[in-house]
Amino acid sequence: MRRVVQFSTGNVGRHSLRAIIGRSDLELVGVHASGPSKIGRDAAELCDWNEPTGVIATDDVDALIALRPDCVVYTALAETRPMEAIEELSKILAAGIDVVGTSFVWMAAPRYAGDWVREPLEKACAAGGSSLYINGIDPGYSGDTLVHTALSLATRVATITVQEIFDYANYDDAEYTGAAMGFGVSEDDELPPLYLPGVVESMWGGQVRSLADGLGITLDEVRQRTERWFTPERIDCTMMTVHPGQMAAVRFATEGVLDGRVVITLEHVNRLTAAAAPEWDFPPDGHVGVHRVVIDGDPRVEVNTHVSHPVLDPTDAGCISTAARVVNAIDWVCDAPVGLVAVEDIPQAAIIKGLMWAPDREPQLPV
Repeated sequence: MRRVVQFSTGNVGRHSLRAIIGRSDLELVGVHASGPSKIGRDAAELCDWNEPTGVIATDDVDALIALRPDCVVYTALAETRPMEAIEELSKILAAGIDVVGTSFVWMAAPRYAGDWVREPLEKACAAGGSSLYINGIDPGYSGDTLVHTALSLATRVATITVQEIFDYANYDDAEYTGAAMGFGVSEDDELPPLYLPGVVESMWGGQVRSLADGLGITLDEVRQRTERWFTPERIDCTMMTVHPGQMAAVRFATEGVLDGRVVITLEHVNRLTAAAAPEWDFPPDGHVGVHRVVIDGDPRVEVNTHVSHPVLDPTDAGCISTAARVVNAIDWVCDAPVGLVAVEDIPQAAIIKGLMWAPDREPQLPV
């Protein structure tokens, strides 16, 4: 049984926390929380589990390291505080504790990450004899596992398109997702950091380069593009209220160019309600969201992934799947060689162990 610490209990962390508690092959030994309203509370209260765990949330990183867990599940927001997150991760890794995480999206393709983020984490792994694995849905699944599956069905490939198309209207995360994507800002306002030159490319470009290397091609360049849509009408939704003249949709992409043409595209199309950007792509069959791969080749291959839940909104279901991408890999990562782990290092058959819970461990559904 692996001893595990959950680091953060936000939109993704509360779902990984539930998964850790529910699995018989994992033992929750600690929880990190940063908000004063969460510190001192039982882990069960922080993830709607129906029985107390006896594990109390703390913001003391040293105390969690002293528990000597086998693994830390790191889901704390890192994209807005990268240097602080590097320091936290390095401290844990240097202490000899393996880490799986869903934040720090630069590391979804670690061999192609910038030196500024990769090198300190490599050094920490070497110092502690530990391993680090970062993944999620996007960046992550759609740009690696899903596209690899689709490519395996083709004998020739002309272009690859990977898309997240999602309506974020019911996603209660204006503080990070809303602000980072620029929902609710006016065209004359300061440009959100995500759309500054090089930012999108730095986050998703690693997966483009990884795909190119896998295909055995050398790209001319990797570039980004962005387009924002400003609403003429007021839009009210869970995320926020968007007033006329403010941004209610965006599409951005990282593109790999070969011989003057775009051959690999990783694109987001995100909006608040179906009223936003009505001329842009929508998920098929009336779904709220889709992660889609289209291979233009011989034959043409299209794979669409939809996630749902009997109680939660599809955006929350997506957070569960994001958590699953790393929780399911804990056992393998704990046995992995020292250093940075990429998705292609992990046999897919190795990450399904422990997924079928016994009926007596089935939790109540959150409401």
